[in-house]
Amino acid sequence: MIDVFSLLTLPTTSTAFTALKSSVTETFDGSASPRRKVARLDTDSDIASASRSNHMHLQSPIKLTITGEDLTKISEKDAQSKLLRNLTLLQRSIRIVLTLLEDSGSNDPREALPTSYEGIYAACRFVVAVANRGEDLYDRLRLELEQSVSRLASSLATKEVIVQEMEDKDHLPVVWLSTFVANCEWFEKKISLLVSLLTYLDQVYVIGNPKLVNIRTLAYSLFSERIFGNPQVQLRLRTGVSEWVNYERKFRMAHSRRPEIPKLIVHLTVHNQYHAFEAFYIKITREFYTAEATELSQSMTSNARRFFGHIIVRIEEEEQRSKDLLPVGSWNIVRQAVDECIWGGRLEWLANNIVGLYVENKDLVSLGTMYRLFKRVDGVKFLIKAFRADALKRVQGIVKDEKDDDKMVERLLEFKRLADDIITTAFLDEKASLSSSAITTQPNNEFIYALGDAFTTGFKARRNKPAEMIAKYLDRIMRKGQGASTDMEFEAILDSALALYRYTEDKDVFRTFYHRSLAKRLLLQRSASDDFEVAMLKKLKEQYDPEFGMGEDMFKDLALSRESVKEYHSKLNVSNPGHKLSVMVLQRSAWPFTVQKTSVDLPLNMQDDLMAYANYYKERHSGHTLDWDHALGTATLVGRFKPGNKELSVSLYQAVVLLLFNIETEWRYIDILEQTRIDPEELNRVLQSLACAKKKVLKKIPPGRDIDENDVFKFNIDFDDPRAKVHINSIQAKVSLEESRRTNESIEGDRKYYLDAAIVRIMKARKELTYEQLKTATIDAVKSHFVPTIDAIKKRIDALVEGDYLERSPDDKTKFLYVA
Repeated sequence: MIDVFSLLTLPTTSTAFTALKSSVTETFDGSASPRRKVARLDTDSDIASASRSNHMHLQSPIKLTITGEDLTKISEKDAQSKLLRNLTLLQRSIRIVLTLLEDSGSNDPREALPTSYEGIYAACRFVVAVANRGEDLYDRLRLELEQSVSRLASSLATKEVIVQEMEDKDHLPVVWLSTFVANCEWFEKKISLLVSLLTYLDQVYVIGNPKLVNIRTLAYSLFSERIFGNPQVQLRLRTGVSEWVNYERKFRMAHSRRPEIPKLIVHLTVHNQYHAFEAFYIKITREFYTAEATELSQSMTSNARRFFGHIIVRIEEEEQRSKDLLPVGSWNIVRQAVDECIWGGRLEWLANNIVGLYVENKDLVSLGTMYRLFKRVDGVKFLIKAFRADALKRVQGIVKDEKDDDKMVERLLEFKRLADDIITTAFLDEKASLSSSAITTQPNNEFIYALGDAFTTGFKARRNKPAEMIAKYLDRIMRKGQGASTDMEFEAILDSALALYRYTEDKDVFRTFYHRSLAKRLLLQRSASDDFEVAMLKKLKEQYDPEFGMGEDMFKDLALSRESVKEYHSKLNVSNPGHKLSVMVLQRSAWPFTVQKTSVDLPLNMQDDLMAYANYYKERHSGHTLDWDHALGTATLVGRFKPGNKELSVSLYQAVVLLLFNIETEWRYIDILEQTRIDPEELNRVLQSLACAKKKVLKKIPPGRDIDENDVFKFNIDFDDPRAKVHINSIQAKVSLEESRRTNESIEGDRKYYLDAAIVRIMKARKELTYEQLKTATIDAVKSHFVPTIDAIKKRIDALVEGDYLERSPDDKTKFLYVA
């Protein structure tokens, strides 16, 4: 029977009361209202009760009868006897609760208990709260816990594993984990039951004794000490975990007992043993991946790409296993362990052997994965080095390919676009935005610097040539024009070529070739757009090289020439053939042409027209001298062929040769040379363009592409073309190999003057310098034009010493003195 004191003094933190059955008798007199859990002796003792009673329509008060033993009337002897009985009852109950199911012989331990849960709870209250003998109960509880845990430890350490499935026979250590998990669940459940039943021991006695720990802590500490401290249990636990995880890693599939692992981790966490498990898990992880990576790297020495692909899959598998089974805090720890074992000492080998393959295949996804993984182990520096080496190799290969010089810039631009895409797509770093919580990405600048360095170094593989070819590429683009492209798209094409120009150190080479090409485009009217020409010169002057300001004078000369010719035509008679003449008067300082050493015999009518204009010009500008340069002249002729007349647009040299065939229809090479007095090399190019190209207005006898002194040329009366106006390409309209050679020789000559002027200027200001100091100062002085070789500087210093501009110090031969 439960006494009223137990009912009225139940601790609020207890849950044991939920197991008690009510022994309160309620009496209702004809009321149909539902029963209430709270009994009242006086239904109108407060406002709330009165209100409820009005709704219940009770006709008489509820009567509550409580029966039980009056403890105030019990003798001391009886009290001691009762205490002993209760202690014995409690100890026996604790022992039965802590008895394993298989040892108890019953499926439900409550059947073996000497009393109900209510009785155990009441006995605990009596011992602790009434008799004040909590110490005795606590000691007996400790004893029973020690015995129970010891039995459990012995069972886990020695008991054989019984399996039901044949497949489990090969995995007994893993099956044992299931047994271990089941025992942990059983023990924790029993301790929870004891905590509820012995609430008074925890809430009254233990709280009053700070040196003691509560029931759960006591039980778990004994469990940790006896179970996890048992070497045999520990060995079986580690063996089971090791066999489970190695099975999954070896066979690349989930173990049938995998669901037990999260449960195991929960119990390990409850008993503060997870850190030990984590350390062991990391240890076997390191051992496995160290051994596997070593074996695979040795067997795949020549196939780093396959090794990398395997590693990616391994990392993904391990990350997924961690997410499926381990706490969040362990994910990064496991990942770091796997990364260190897999990548250790192999980053440089992988980067050197894989980056080039991925770049070749344009595999940006794999490069991005590689960057992300390398970044986790501080291996980006190897990726940068490999990326630079591969880019340098490709740039040098393109630059050194002399057979494909005409496509050099297109190939460089194609690779540059690919490299830029790789950097902006694969090599990205996350960056937190200052204005918002959004995460943005930006390319790693180290790769941008590496790419720039690769291009700069690669261009040195053939000094001067990249700069020359960039200028020629821009010349082709400016001749072709934008076509169907928008202004913005065409400007982007030009900017991409100028981006390559930034990498060359031979600024003077680019400037010279671009200057010559621009002059020919303007004089031969081959430029697609004067507006783009002006805009291009402005950009080159403002952003790249101030000396590109010479283009302004060129356009000024053309404008003045057009006005002068227009005024000249206005003074001629309408029938005067001089109306067909167009002359461009150019300042020699603004145009990149030298004085012609040879001349050409023009037809008399042409000579008369030129003389008439020369006289007119001298009248207007008495102090000026005109030197005629026919190499860039053009003419328009009408050819009368059998299929029909054609308007031929040709160079002046081509026109002079073609006009000879008005006199005779057949000429020998020697006779043409004598009649025109054109330079033999130039004449060869002219005849090739007229008789050996696609549009053959002359016939060469014998046929062939090479011109010989014994060749004979005939007018091709059968020439035909679908167009009424036919433009015959002239070799002079392009930069020939010979002209390139002469231009480069001219540049080298100019460089000597640049170096001489720079050295003298430096020495005049400093008076005395060592060779190393003078060399460094000279490079700094001319680097905006070109970067000289050390040998070139040394030769110019020696030449200046011989010319008495400098002298060696008599006291120190490494020093040079300025000679005033």
